[in-house]
Amino acid sequence: MSNLAIGLVGVLGLLAVLFVRVPIGMALALVGLLGYAAIDGWSTALSTLGSVPFELASAYSLSVVPLFILMGAVAARAGMSRELFDAANGIFSGFRGALANATIGACAAFGSICGSSIATAATFSRVAIPEMRRHGYDEGLAAGSVAAAGCLGILIPPSVILAIYSLVAEESLVKLFAAALLPGLLLATLYVL
Repeated sequence: MSNLAIGLVGVLGLLAVLFVRVPIGMALALVGLLGYAAIDGWSTALSTLGSVPFELASAYSLSVVPLFILMGAVAARAGMSRELFDAANGIFSGFRGALANATIGACAAFGSICGSSIATAATFSRVAIPEMRRHGYDEGLAAGSVAAAGCLGILIPPSVILAIYSLVAEESLVKLFAAALLPGLLLATLYVL
């Protein structure tokens, strides 16, 4: 069987395994192991299964990921998200849509602390949406501003995704952070406008 045929069978097998509700990680591991065994043999596949996950997970470059997540958790637990929201609200209080703009500014600041868009959106959905409801904002506008601004956490350095990408692509993390800073700040500014 050719490698292309093995790949196609693997994709179909993955879809079948996912259809019967096997967890995604287990399904990917199973199909990957079977595909590797079909191409290079069982001894190579099992040897790779035993060594590669540890080598990848123990890379020094990935040590930044749990530290970003820890910083985000500390900032959220310490009430920094609420203080960022209050500070941004003070800055934008004289403008129309002040709370929505404050949400965007606070999400940009919090994203630069924790580096995760999911953590940013989850944190500010608990902080900003109740405040916006209390002031009579539309539910769609409140949710949309948090969802859009929460995505800024992936762009504004430091970013977990950029750290992982720099490891995979073997690109300088400093260069990636420098390249993402301007688009992140520009996007935050355009959201406010």
